[in-house]
Amino acid sequence: MTRILKLLFAGLLCCLLVPAMAQQKNQYVKIETAQAWCIVKLYNETPVHRDNFIKLVKAHYFDATTFNRILKGFVIQGGDQDSLYDKGKILKPEQKWIQPEFNTALFHKRGVLAMGRDDNKAKASFTTQIYFVDGKKYTNAQLDTIEKKQGLHFTEAQRETYRTIGGTPFLDQNYTVFGEIVKGMDFIDKVCAVKVNKDGNPDKEVWMKITVLTDREVAKELKAG
Repeated sequence: MTRILKLLFAGLLCCLLVPAMAQQKNQYVKIETAQAWCIVKLYNETPVHRDNFIKLVKAHYFDATTFNRILKGFVIQGGDQDSLYDKGKILKPEQKWIQPEFNTALFHKRGVLAMGRDDNKAKASFTTQIYFVDGKKYTNAQLDTIEKKQGLHFTEAQRETYRTIGGTPFLDQNYTVFGEIVKGMDFIDKVCAVKVNKDGNPDKEVWMKITVLTDREVAKELKAG
């Protein structure tokens, strides 16, 4: 009887936990620069990237870094360890990698936040380098070519997004997308407007500040319109 009760209890616990996990609240961060700010929703579908990012944000890692590569029509990249400074001392924590968390429902539309990486075969992400997608608009014919060349499949909804909003579809399933801007999309335009050299490096450093928002702060920010 005891064993049966234990099994029944375990089954009941699973029934209670699964819906709770499925309804887990998204976490949000605010990213600020001298040019603009935005609110980013982090995806629960990419928990390892989400948790790694939040850990670094809470440690104020990104507050000591810059958006060091800004390529209008492509991406805004930052968080590089080489831009870390603290009272004149360069801080370079050991670089680590995160296994990719690819999800066909999460794609490189304009305004998403993703993790950079080097050219490793596993497509593992760096733990520190992030980028926002600016991108451009694509035609159906161009999307057909990308699908064929890279073995991808875009849903009609994704095609509509790439046609009307834009993005970088050729990066899909190659780099992990783990969040998206939900307020302050003009952040992309304003940061991309800074003067850069031929390699996309800004003439003046674009420092960032990132904070994790509480539920109350999220409600206030999103309600403000």
